[in-house]
Amino acid sequence: MPPNDRARRNHDELFPRHVSTLARTDPELVEVFVNFAFDEILEHGSLDPRRRLMVQLASMIACGALSEFRVMAGAALTAGVSPVELKEIVYQAVPYAGMARVFDFLHSTNGLLTERDIDLPLPSQSTSSPADRMERGLEVQKRVLGDDAVDRMYAGAPGDERHIQRYMTGNGFGDHIGRSGIDLPTRELLTFAMLVSLGGCEPQVKGHVAGNLNVGNDRAMLLSVLTQLVPFIGYPRALNGLRALNEAAPPQTES
Repeated sequence: MPPNDRARRNHDELFPRHVSTLARTDPELVEVFVNFAFDEILEHGSLDPRRRLMVQLASMIACGALSEFRVMAGAALTAGVSPVELKEIVYQAVPYAGMARVFDFLHSTNGLLTERDIDLPLPSQSTSSPADRMERGLEVQKRVLGDDAVDRMYAGAPGDERHIQRYMTGNGFGDHIGRSGIDLPTRELLTFAMLVSLGGCEPQVKGHVAGNLNVGNDRAMLLSVLTQLVPFIGYPRALNGLRALNEAAPPQTES
C-alpha cells in the first residue's frame, strides 16, 4: 500500500519528482515511515516547516546520519532554509558533536551548495574576533544560561578545570553560538535537538531546557521539537529527552 494522500502530498512538497528506491524494495516500511513522519507527527506542535527541518537536520548531524542529512538538506533548501542557515546548522554542531563527526557533514553541505551553483565561501557570520571572543562569549552564555548559573559554573570549577569553562565561553559561545545567520532562540532549539539526539547528555539537556526558556522558547515549543525528532532518533532517546524536559520544565497539572 502507498502512503496516505496527506503524507504523500507533504512528502512530495519537500522531494518533488523524487522516487525512493526503498519504495520499491521495502514498500511496507516506507508506507509506515512516511505516514508517521510526514503526516501523523505533523498534527502535534507549533513548529513551522523551516524550523522543523532545521531541528531535524541538527539531530541528524548529532546522530551521524550523513546520507539522510544529505537528502533532507536538499529538501530544506527547497522549503526555504537559506544556504547561510544550512551552513550555520553545521557550524553549530561542532561544539556539541565535535569536528570529527561534523567534518563529513561539512563537505557534504559544500557539495550540495556547489551543485546548486551557490558560491562558496558564504558571507561571514562571525560576530567576534580573537581579541573579544571571551567578552562576546560571556555575553551570549549569560543570556542563554543566566548570570547566576554561569557565575556558579566558574566558581565551582576546580583550578585545574577552569580552562574548560573558558573554552566553553570563548569557543562554544563566542566562536559558535554568538554567530549571526540564525537568531538565538532558534539556535537554542538546535542545541536542544542535538543534545537529545546525541544521547547520554541529559544533564546538558536540562541545562538547555532552561536556556530555551531564558530566550523565549516555552515547554510547548520544546515538546514540538521532541515530537518532530521521534521518527529519526527513536523512542529511547526521545523518552530520555522528554524526562529531562519534564524535570526542568514540568507539565502544568490540569485543574
